[in-house]
Order: sequence, then structure tokens, then C-alpha cells
Amino acid sequence: MIDFQIARDAETGENIVDVPLAGPLLLEAPIFNKGSAFTEEERRDLGLLGLLPPHVATMDEQLVRTYENYQQKTSAQERYIFLTSLQDRNETLFYRLLSEHIDEMLPMIYTPVVGMASQQYSHIYRRPRGLYIAYPQRDAIETMLRNAPYAGIRVIVVTDGERILGLGDLGIGGMGIPIGKLSLYSLCAGIHPATTLPIVLDVGTNNQTLLDDPLYLGWRHERVRGAEYDTFIEMFVRAVKRVFPNAILQWEDFAKQNARRLLDRYRDQVCSFNDDIQGTGAVTLAGLLAATASAGTKLSQQRIVILGAGSAATGVCEQIVSAMMSEGLGKTEAKAAIWLVDSRGLVHDRRDDLEAFKREYAQPYERVANYDLGGPTGATLANVVRQVRPNILIGTAAQAGAFTEQIVRTMAQHTERPIIFPLSNPTAMSEAKPVDLCEWTDGRAIVATGSPFPAVHFNGRTIQVSQCNNVFIFPGVGLGVIASGARRVSDELFVAAARALSALSPARSNPYAALFPALAGIRSVSRQVALAVAAEAQRARLAEPTTPAELERRVDALIWSPRYPRLRRAATES
Repeated sequence: MIDFQIARDAETGENIVDVPLAGPLLLEAPIFNKGSAFTEEERRDLGLLGLLPPHVATMDEQLVRTYENYQQKTSAQERYIFLTSLQDRNETLFYRLLSEHIDEMLPMIYTPVVGMASQQYSHIYRRPRGLYIAYPQRDAIETMLRNAPYAGIRVIVVTDGERILGLGDLGIGGMGIPIGKLSLYSLCAGIHPATTLPIVLDVGTNNQTLLDDPLYLGWRHERVRGAEYDTFIEMFVRAVKRVFPNAILQWEDFAKQNARRLLDRYRDQVCSFNDDIQGTGAVTLAGLLAATASAGTKLSQQRIVILGAGSAATGVCEQIVSAMMSEGLGKTEAKAAIWLVDSRGLVHDRRDDLEAFKREYAQPYERVANYDLGGPTGATLANVVRQVRPNILIGTAAQAGAFTEQIVRTMAQHTERPIIFPLSNPTAMSEAKPVDLCEWTDGRAIVATGSPFPAVHFNGRTIQVSQCNNVFIFPGVGLGVIASGARRVSDELFVAAARALSALSPARSNPYAALFPALAGIRSVSRQVALAVAAEAQRARLAEPTTPAELERRVDALIWSPRYPRLRRAATES
């Protein structure tokens, strides 16, 4: 592992890094490499003379050249490959380019393009990034963790690749998700990239197409299940605690049969959270709080139908119930306002096929006995919407087009400002298109989507479509946890994050504005979220108390900016 510190010149305020590498090896280290921007002094000191073109470029010159090359790529896949190659070559320039063109490039490094890239991972693979911990090498997990390139790891994102977005089991290709998520930590909250570590746990795949692919890079074996799987996860968590005891562990894109139980098992053992459950719940809650405020009502007054009852949906339910209780409802009353619909129809407590997390939010059968439950397969979404008359409709089931014109028009008959969130990713899996939702509701719908969509032009006005993107939540949560020194990540931290984000909604001052702030200001948003999370961690006694001023100082000290520091050769022991 490479360990390095960023110092500051007392006279100039310039950042200085003592690097343990020189010559060609330095040019191969993306965290230090400046490319053509190495100064004359650095070239002489670090053994770079003759290895670079003679002109010393500014970063602005590099940005012009790099963006020009980016624009010449004609497909999303080519642009994704170009950006990841830049990340593997020069991380500072990579993040500066993204920050200059965040609206354009965020979809390229994360949803929706990361889904395509994950599907094609073994075919577009260029260079390794992160750690690949395969089941056959389970006895060497700690050794693999100690092979991480940098020592000061503070944030780990891990997946087993079984439920990548709405695309299912992608095996080793799931690595695209931790890489993308950690890029967003650095881009949006300023977490230094050298302190992040993406990991894929390769326990095999049940995707036969991958197993039959001669270029597949993962372990060619069906997925490990049961006690063997659980033992492997236990070995991994214990090794993380030994090697990186101060790191946040973020669980990402685990299948529903594992996501909730792994979170519940380890949340009090290690500083960890599941972004699919808690992050999705928090960003959705933020959108709902802003939407209901824009509509002139309260969340506790709504009837909510959610299509999909997996881990994301239950995370949304938990956050909604918490917020409704803070508005005065009891827990039972809050749960009664939520109606889940899964692949077998309405979720009620007379069904004998419910997992524990679904049963928690099942409607009492006595309440729905007189409903049209649609026969043996249960009530369809259309039946539920017709009978419940929801004010809010949320999709997390990855069923493209599930919010049909009939369903939406039925909903719109009973509420002045229908709140509709088709949240499934990627774009092809969205339950509805915003342009259709606006047309079917005569422009009255308040819409947020899981993937990016263009603005809708309706009756002479432009309706901005907000992306209900976890990027507004998890980077700030991570920053706040690190700054506060929180020992655990509780649900209360996510509620605090949701409220901080909701307070920044443009829709609170303009009912037809976007629900979420512009991406151009994401660093400011993440900072506000981090301060709220850190303060809540201290209030909940998950972290040692400090003054608000000290907490603010800690947050600001952690926010890295993509600017080249001055490099100098580290002293070597004689």
C-alpha cells in the first residue's frame, strides 16, 4: 500500500505531496499523474525529463484537449470507455473534467450508461481498479485487502453483482457499480479518490449467457448460496474490520434475499449502510417532502401506492413512516397509508408467500376483504389504484411502462397534483416516461424519475424533470459520517439527510420548478447534507460532541478539489 500525506505550504497555501514514485512509475499512478502539466522543477526532481513533450501545459489547456477528444466519441459506450481510461490515467483531470460538464457526463459514468457498461464489462475491460475477491480465494481475503493500492481507505463500496440496477445478475460485471458510486463520492462530496476502494465479491453467477461467454472474466461457477455464502461474507467483514477499521462499508446491488438481512446483521458490527435501501429511501423521502410542500399539503395526509416490494421499496417505506410519525401519525397509521403491489398483486397479511420485510408493510386482510383482489394472482396495480385512490404512485419494480395511461388517468381523477415517481433504472426499465405523465394529467403531475429524462414542454411552459438520484444523498452521508467520526450509520442519519436535501428544493418556492437542486451545485448540496448528518450523529450519541463551528471545519477540511498539488520526491531511508 502507498501511504502519502497532503501538506500545505505555509507561505503560499499551495498543497504539497511527497510522492514515493518517480519516472515511468509515477506516470502510471493516476492519483499523482499530471501528464503534460508537470512543471519543469517537478520533471527534474521526479525523473521525468525526456518522458513528456517539452511544453508545460496548464490544466485549462488539458481540459480543452480532453473535452475535444470526448466529443469525438459517437456512442455512449465509447464515451464511457474514454472517461474510465482518463480516470485510470489521470484522476485529477478526470474529476475536473466531470465537474466542468457534470450534467452532460454524470449519466456517462453512472446511470444509465453504467448499466450497459456492466453488461459489457468483460468485453470492454481495460485496466484493473479496486479488488476482485473471488470465492475460491476466500482464505486470502485479508491478503487481498492489504494489496489495495492506498493505505488510508475511508469508504468501501462492495457488491456481489447479483442485482445490478434493473438488469439482474451480471457477475463480475457488477464491479462497474462500486467504481461508479465511488467516483460520485469524489465528484459530488470531495472525498479524496485515494481513500476509496471498490470491491466485487465474486461468488459465481447464474447468468448462463455470461458463463457461456469465452471472454467472461469472473469465476465460471453457479452462485454460492446458503451457509457457504454467509460464511464468505462473514470472513470478508471480519477482514475489513482488521485492515480498514475506520472505513465506511457500503453494500450495493445485492439481491433482495440478501440485501436486507446483511444490512440488519452487520449494521451494528461495522460502520455500514445499504444505499439501495437507505439511500433510495432518503432521496425518495426528500422528493416527497418537497412535492407535498409544493402541492400545499403534508406527507402524512397522502395515500401511497408502491409498485415493487423489494429492498428499495421497503427502504422507501421505512423513511416515509418515520417522516409521517414526525408529523404526528402513529406507526400503525403511517403504515396503513402505504399499499405495496408486487408480482403477485396487493401485499396483504393473508398471503402465505411474504418475506419478513414485505409482511412488515402488508395491509390487514380485513381492510381489503371487500376489494377486488383480482383472483388467485391478487389485485393488479390498476385495481389497487382504482380502489385506493392514491395521491402518490412510486415504481421500484423495473417493469417498463407499468404506469399505463389508464392507471395514471384514473389516479389523476382523484387528486389535483398527482405525485408520480417512476424510479426504476436504467432508462429502459422506467415505469413511465415523464412526457406521457404530463400529457395524461394535463400537466398537473409532479414527477421525479430514477434515470435522467429531458424537460417536458407542455402548453407553452417547460417542466423540469428531476432525477431522484441517490447521488444527492450518499456522498453527503459519507462525508458527514467521516467528519463526525460516527461509529454507526443509523436510519436517523438518513432522515436528517432527506430533510436537509428537501429544504434545498427549488419546488418549495416555485410549484413547477424541479424537485431537486441542479447538479451544478451538487458539492454545496453534499456539504449541507454532510453537516446535517454529522450533527444528527452527535445528537444521537453516535459520535463525540463538538461545537457546530468545529464540525463545519472538519467537513470543509475533508472536501478535496481536483487541482494539481505540487509534487516532490519523498525522502528515502538510507
